Amino acid sequence: MRLRELLDYSQYRQIKDEENFRFTGNLESITDDKTLWVRGDDLTIPVSLANTKCFLLPEHEGDGFPEAPEQIRWNRVSTLTEGSKVFIGGLLKKQDNRLSFVSTNENPLIVIFYNCSDCELSSSVIKAARTRNEYWNNITPISIVIGALILIYIAGSFLGRPAYRLAVITALTAIFIPILPIFPPGFLLTILYRRLTWTARKFRANFDLASFNLLPGSTKRLAHYFAVRVYSLEGLAWIIILSGIIINLVFIFLILLQFRVISF
Repeated sequence: MRLRELLDYSQYRQIKDEENFRFTGNLESITDDKTLWVRGDDLTIPVSLANTKCFLLPEHEGDGFPEAPEQIRWNRVSTLTEGSKVFIGGLLKKQDNRLSFVSTNENPLIVIFYNCSDCELSSSVIKAARTRNEYWNNITPISIVIGALILIYIAGSFLGRPAYRLAVITALTAIFIPILPIFPPGFLLTILYRRLTWTARKFRANFDLASFNLLPGSTKRLAHYFAVRVYSLEGLAWIIILSGIIINLVFIFLILLQFRVISF
């Protein structure tokens, strides 16, 4: 998207039918027919928000990572203050005797509202795209509960049958697997894992920036350096988290053995 030509008044006068551009400006107004008006340095352009994906890039400070861009509905755009910075990328097409940015299946339009400087927009979006390495989301608790109930049922069904002892042990152990990383003593390794993945995330973002020549002194060698650091840190992080899980599995096994839930 950033490789598209930046629209200005001289180019606007030369467009006959349709062409792809990018445009930055300030929010001027929004009408009831889902049309956003964006004012640039020497040009004001209408943007059709019908079938358009709009994103809000949260503020961030310094070298930290911004939160992931939030997709917002067109009616929420009207709540944004006049003068908010806007980036538009997509098809500029003549409609109703005027040129407007529109979204089509072949050329989906992207609209981003942001608060950083224009020169930092690309790097901020790239950094925000590198989300946290987490397995926890809105459906995680539900899936854990359902999975645990199924495994308890399986273990209970075969508990009194010696021939299925291995199935009982496997089911009882599997119940704890999703939450193993947050229990001691493996929890200490989980903390180290999170620190390593956070560092790897920063190197991944720097790799992206170097690949797009958005870092000072960007070269293929610099991008390769970041890539090596990423794979090294992420590989080490996975070794550490798996080690913590194995340690906790051993402790669970010893506890089950101590209380004679299982025996040999």
